Amino acid sequence: MATIRSQMVLNDGMSAVLKRITSALDTTLNAFEQVQRASGRAVDAAQIAQARSQLVGANQLQWEDRLVIEKMLKVGDSKAKIAEALGVCKKTIYNEIKRGWTQQMTADYEFIWCYCPEMAERKYQENLRAKGPDLKIGNDIDFANYVEQKIVEEHYSPGALLAELKAKPPKFDTMVCEATLYNYIYRGDVFLVLNPEHLHEKGRRHYGQKYGEQRNAAKAAKGPRIDKRDPVINSRTTFGHWEMDSVMGTVSSRRALVVLTERLTRAGIILPVPDHTAASVVRALNGLERRLGKKFYVMFQSITVDNGCEFQDYDGMEKACRRKGKRTTVYYCHPHAPHERGSNENMNRIIRRFFPKGTNFDEVSISEIRRAEEWMNNYPREVLGWQTAATLLRSYMSAC
Repeated sequence: MATIRSQMVLNDGMSAVLKRITSALDTTLNAFEQVQRASGRAVDAAQIAQARSQLVGANQLQWEDRLVIEKMLKVGDSKAKIAEALGVCKKTIYNEIKRGWTQQMTADYEFIWCYCPEMAERKYQENLRAKGPDLKIGNDIDFANYVEQKIVEEHYSPGALLAELKAKPPKFDTMVCEATLYNYIYRGDVFLVLNPEHLHEKGRRHYGQKYGEQRNAAKAAKGPRIDKRDPVINSRTTFGHWEMDSVMGTVSSRRALVVLTERLTRAGIILPVPDHTAASVVRALNGLERRLGKKFYVMFQSITVDNGCEFQDYDGMEKACRRKGKRTTVYYCHPHAPHERGSNENMNRIIRRFFPKGTNFDEVSISEIRRAEEWMNNYPREVLGWQTAATLLRSYMSAC
């Protein structure tokens, strides 16, 4: 049986807490009942958000509760009894007393240590302001799940994800900007799985020779240097000019990938080759020429390569296999200057999302390679105004 004093305490504080908890539970039950009756994803997100907000509020001590704590401490009640009266755990009461524990002067000018509800309330409000506003994403579980699926499973960047959402459904109740989404990811406590390790771009890469670094003398280029390339190509205003590089696997992997990137549209083509040799690169270009037919000569007006051993057959790469004469013009970058094929280097980093360093390409199927190629050509790019390379490639090819 509760004493008269305990009953007074209940009347002062417990009734308010019980009302909040009862109201919150009632709203939550109603929301779940609606979900059960609804079909598919027809959920009243606003009502669910309101229920969550009320539940959170019910679990927090309020000003009235702090007055109850002060009264019960003055009459000598234990922490356990106070916790039972307020419907919270003992740890909450201990933390609350610690928050409001201060030294006060009595009417007899003596200093004593006691619990001060005013101080506890002030510190609580200060913590609320420091915490900042509630997360916008917190009330939209579907949106959070969608973000995790796109970034973790489909290798999207936050910017590409948001651009795709603006361009086409699905639509969600929540929409955040790119900076906010990055902040949520770097917090580390917003998503169940997603964390900063799933972001592929960790920062800019700096190319070029470091001060005092010694470089080995480069071999003479087999063909014209990039300096001889038409300035129009450098401006990225005309279609049909490509960069080419190779992606290697493990030391034990014989197979490799030859990657071509169109400079204007950023369209990519991945050609698997049996080994890392110049003969295999020429055979891969021959196969691509036969597959595209006359379109090849429109699409591939020039190809820029580095000075790797696989690109040393200059004549073989330029010579057509379906007609007499040249099929394209090949240019060579300067030694140790990968930035001169910046689009190609970026494409290689995208490919590494699917085939990380250490991949044995002898164990990678053609269908896996085609899937990666299809993904990167249909991936929204900020440099393209969040269009896809495939869309731009089709438009330029139809105009040719």
